[in-house]
Amino acid sequence: MPNAHEYTTAHGAEFEAQLKDLIRIPSISTLPERKTDVEKAAEWVADDFRRMGFEKVEILPTGGHPVVYAEWMGAGESARTVLIYGHYDVQPAVTTDGWDSDPFEPVVRDGKLFARGSSDDKGQVFAQMKAAEALLANGGKAPVNLKFLVEGEEEIGSPHLGKFVAANRDKLSADVCVISDSGMVTIDQPVIDYSTRGLMYLDFEITGPKQDLHSGGYGGIVHNPAQALAEILAQLHNPDGSVNVPGFYDDVLLLDDKERAELQKSAPTEAEYQETTGVPAFWGEAGYALHERIGARPTLEINGFVSGFYGAGSKTVLPAKALAKISCRLVANQDPNKIFELVKAQLIRLTPATIRSEVRAQALAYPAVMDLKSQAMQAAIEAYEKGWGKRPVFERGGGTLPILADFQRHLNNIPIVLMGFGLFGDGAHGPNESFTLEMFHRGIQTAIHFHEAIAAL
Repeated sequence: MPNAHEYTTAHGAEFEAQLKDLIRIPSISTLPERKTDVEKAAEWVADDFRRMGFEKVEILPTGGHPVVYAEWMGAGESARTVLIYGHYDVQPAVTTDGWDSDPFEPVVRDGKLFARGSSDDKGQVFAQMKAAEALLANGGKAPVNLKFLVEGEEEIGSPHLGKFVAANRDKLSADVCVISDSGMVTIDQPVIDYSTRGLMYLDFEITGPKQDLHSGGYGGIVHNPAQALAEILAQLHNPDGSVNVPGFYDDVLLLDDKERAELQKSAPTEAEYQETTGVPAFWGEAGYALHERIGARPTLEINGFVSGFYGAGSKTVLPAKALAKISCRLVANQDPNKIFELVKAQLIRLTPATIRSEVRAQALAYPAVMDLKSQAMQAAIEAYEKGWGKRPVFERGGGTLPILADFQRHLNNIPIVLMGFGLFGDGAHGPNESFTLEMFHRGIQTAIHFHEAIAAL
């Protein structure tokens, strides 16, 4: 009987075909009209766990989209238990966004699988699922107990998962938690993120006249809400790129020289950032390297704004309202609730008497930091060395995983390892998102090595 590593090699093509089937389901959590597709994806994931031989598989309600829970406890009470988290929901995608092909019809080009969710996060969590399949197929006996929690609301901030975790502490109890939802700069150098940023997301709406007005009849006497919005947004940053919100940086923990040196080891070059982004020049908070601005410093971003007429042709309208979407990525020690109040106060302060404004919170998530010295982290280092052939370097992640702080808070500060199998250039959330198939297969092997290392502790 082949061992788990041999099993994955023999079934690699089958795993790729299965991943494509999952990706074809447009499980877009933010769109109400895709609710049925989200549920279909949950059913697909649950059916795959049942086929693998998991002892208990459940689709559980959360108040929003469901979670899929699966467990196999056949290693016994004395064995360690690993909790694996991922998400089956994806960001919106339509061909007109700039895709070269249908975002929900997977296409392989130059060794990459192009489709929405291929990297974030269906491909990465599926690598963990196939590692579990390989372990169970090896005589039906894995060296550790396995629990999976796969949710359907990560892309909308996991608004219900925190309560679910708090209410299911015993069900989710484990010795270590593994999350595969991150990436590395190049395929040759594995990276472990040891922190993630928090998130504060709000809507900022401005209203002026009671209805759209003719600009010829009222222009010059009514403060145009579109112009007022632009004027306010332009004041949210200082000339040096820092955020112009009083108190915004008060709780930020500064990097020491040792940590800055460690982060430099995994830092992309300016040329690599240039190739990925295509921008003519870089911008941001002065006094910090590019990778430090991404992982170790908080930011405030305008994610979108809309007002008035923006169709083809012309319409000389003076709009009645304008709306902006604003988010902040937060670093360790910052409280998203406090940041919301600070940004809200600044927006109200900047609102002139000629218009009215309203600030509404949309999503809040705490930052998280993982222990680099934990046994789980040492097992991850060993797993990458075997699966990738190279020792990983460490970095601070720029993205947000809302569940991390919830796991730490509700599951007795469980050790967490971010074991990413993606690349920074995968284009997550953007057009032509892709997942390198070699990363997928290396990821499966590395996940198996991790379980074996945890069992040997």
